[in-house]
Amino acid sequence: MTNEKFHNYDVFHAFLVENADFDGSLEFPVIKTSDALPNRVVTFSKAMSKNWNDYDCWVVFYEHDRAFERLWHNPKQYLAKLKKFRGVISPDFSLYRNMPLVMQMWNTYRGRALAVWLQNNGIEIIPNVRFGDERTFSFCFDAVEKNKTVAVGTHGCIKRKEDRLFFEVGLARMVQQLSPGTIVVYGSAPERIFKPYRDMGIEIIAFESAFSKSRKQVTA
Repeated sequence: MTNEKFHNYDVFHAFLVENADFDGSLEFPVIKTSDALPNRVVTFSKAMSKNWNDYDCWVVFYEHDRAFERLWHNPKQYLAKLKKFRGVISPDFSLYRNMPLVMQMWNTYRGRALAVWLQNNGIEIIPNVRFGDERTFSFCFDAVEKNKTVAVGTHGCIKRKEDRLFFEVGLARMVQQLSPGTIVVYGSAPERIFKPYRDMGIEIIAFESAFSKSRKQVTA
């Protein structure tokens, strides 16, 4: 069903997924994973600041959603600057375990849709994979290519025992589902969690979080 009256008002941002392929029961747009690997990373909020001019790095979204919600609302405003960087790890909208599941699905879709649009505009993309509890396993790995590179964020996810257990289960399921050749980790990548995957031959590339770096600078 369509309504011609609202034809020119793209409130769903359908332009993001024009000509996309779709995957899974929820029809997420498929990300084509870059063969390039990140050398350094910078958060979106820092990358978009007026005084940032170091483009020899990848942009990541491992920060509070409010720092990059503006990209969803007006992606065209940030395209020119994002294209200057080496690449982008796809947006990491939150999947809190106490969020209604439909919101977790929507946030997963938004990250995929923005990534596909950026990719179609010439930007190298590595898919971020965000999982919650086991309910998310039915969709959170959809639209991500197998046997390629994936990215995960550990900041705020492995400090508390309960959170760490959920992360470990999700990470194991991700490896089982996607068989990645490389996992890019933003945040701590402790041996007790990632050694089994290194032993499997998966390359683990870890980048210290901006929060951890700032704490070191304060205590130095």
